[in-house]
Amino acid sequence: MSAEPTHHVLILGGTTEARRLAEALSADPAYRVTTSLAGRVTSPVLPPGETRIGGFGGVTGLAAWTVAHDVTHVIDATHPFAERMSFNAWEAAALSGIPLLALRRPGWTPEPADDWTFADSLADAADRLPALGTRVFLTTGRMGLHTFAHLTDTWFLMRSVDPPAGPVPPHLEVLLARGPFTLSDERELLARHRIDVLVTKDSGGSATAPKLTAAREAGIPALVVRRPPVPDGVPEAGSVQAALTWLRTTA
Repeated sequence: MSAEPTHHVLILGGTTEARRLAEALSADPAYRVTTSLAGRVTSPVLPPGETRIGGFGGVTGLAAWTVAHDVTHVIDATHPFAERMSFNAWEAAALSGIPLLALRRPGWTPEPADDWTFADSLADAADRLPALGTRVFLTTGRMGLHTFAHLTDTWFLMRSVDPPAGPVPPHLEVLLARGPFTLSDERELLARHRIDVLVTKDSGGSATAPKLTAAREAGIPALVVRRPPVPDGVPEAGSVQAALTWLRTTA
């Protein structure tokens, strides 16, 4: 008879790092792993281990769920722009007393040949955009597309797993696709659609970085939305390996 797991790790997921962490933990009999997904993608690629989809009902709901399911560790591996969930995890950890780690990949750093303009929010990006170009590759996600709906003189190409809903810009082409995308893919896309400005969030990581390389090569400026603030005092790991080390050294 195999031994029962001695740890139950709740991963607040939705990122490549969350999936890789679930893969590593599912191979270790000492760990039971549950990945929670927000449910914003219609057909998500499910990680190994247990999964749950949807919200917890706020801070108290998350704290109650972790206690009821004997969770021993919580890993916030949500997208760097999932601001509300990170703060909910921080407050829930304070209520439950369960150790919390933030697994956050480092942000991107511009190279000397890059032409980047930084924005503090999507609304700020929408204000700055008309001065930078008229044919836009918008890679900030479908949830914030309404922020650009008032830009009637700008043509947008948006790439998304699912189609957008709600207000959208009047000149919009939607490309339904799931990454990662190669540098060759991004070069071809920018040239085919005559893109003259790229808009992106500072998501970090290698999976979506080729678009920045392709823009640099083509001399196309990038409008980069800075990351939102994160809770103070939460230990952070910048890689899956660092998260595994934290788990193995945290009671």
